[in-house]
Amino acid sequence: MDTILFILSLTLKIFTLYFAAVAVFALRRRKKYPRTLPRTKFAVVVAARNEEAVIGNLVHSVLTQDYPAALRDIYVVPNNCTDFTEAAAVAAGAHIIHCTGPVSCKGDALHQAFAQLLTMDYDAFVVFDADNVLERDYLARVNDAIAAGATVLKTRTRAGNPTASGVAGCYGLYNTSFDLIWNRPRAACGLSAKLVGSGFAVCREVLEELGGWNTSTIAEDAEFAAQCARIGHRVWWVPDAVNYDEEPNSFLMSLRQRKRWCSGVMQVGKQELRRLWSADCPKPFLRWDISMFLMAPFSQAVSGLLLLGSVLSSLAVGEEVTAVVALCTLGLYYVGGVALSVLLCLLGGYALQGMTRTILLFPVFMASWLPLQVISLFKDTRKWHAITHSGRAPVVGYRAQ
Repeated sequence: MDTILFILSLTLKIFTLYFAAVAVFALRRRKKYPRTLPRTKFAVVVAARNEEAVIGNLVHSVLTQDYPAALRDIYVVPNNCTDFTEAAAVAAGAHIIHCTGPVSCKGDALHQAFAQLLTMDYDAFVVFDADNVLERDYLARVNDAIAAGATVLKTRTRAGNPTASGVAGCYGLYNTSFDLIWNRPRAACGLSAKLVGSGFAVCREVLEELGGWNTSTIAEDAEFAAQCARIGHRVWWVPDAVNYDEEPNSFLMSLRQRKRWCSGVMQVGKQELRRLWSADCPKPFLRWDISMFLMAPFSQAVSGLLLLGSVLSSLAVGEEVTAVVALCTLGLYYVGGVALSVLLCLLGGYALQGMTRTILLFPVFMASWLPLQVISLFKDTRKWHAITHSGRAPVVGYRAQ
């Protein structure tokens, strides 16, 4: 038993050291992509399920881009809708792609959409969720990155409603922290940014090489990122292209959503790790890094179980001092988390005014990832639950530092 615990502990230390070593590259000065003339012809793709309240905001923000109208179109893919999403999208000026077969998840909708779009003359495709809104220069900055050599890229996502609730603000700070410790250092050392399901672009040649969009898990974004790494395409980070999400306001809804994310990445890990290491990957470092990302939820779940086991065993044998130390450690963690949340507000461009609830909640928000990973280890999630959106347009105007 001691040997097993030693091996688990050593494995967790290796994960920690690896991610910390890569994070050091965040200290490198960020290189900006040179500004170029508009050349890329974009199709913006939105899989929408009961998004009548918000789809108009997104369509409007695409059609009012500071980018030639002849080089951008927006396609909405309504699926499993019981409201007037399609009518709202058409009224706002979007094209509609109808699904001709069953759609059980976003990946299915994208599969059918790209099967049609790849027959058209678009150079690149940008994928959003329906609740997004874009800065006016979004497509121009993506065009710059593609001209610099990007074939798959992730843009900067911010909370569009950071002061609506403590939970919504926590999403904003979480995105900022991920930009700082994951996306920025990986951009500096030639690895992949984290590709999430909204606010990313992919060039035609990548999809043609993959045979279209073919994902099967509930975490289609992580699965697609693994597929790109397998064929040697890294995800470039483009922080000057900014999009805004309308984040959940309910902590219970947040737990449900993040449980789906955790479970989805574990699904991808079980499915894609073997494929990654059995294929002849042209860029081994990409394969290694995405593998560490896919294994991270499992390592975090194990660390949570070890922590719980340590506290319970101490209490069982009457080592109350150990339990007291654990409680004191939690107290220090909370104080440190509050200080970190203030720093992330400043670094992420969020004014401190109106963020008090977020600052106090953020340590709890981050700590809640651990039990979600543990639960996901034993209970898989394959059903998508709708998230209600208000339709209030976010205040835009942020510029990446």
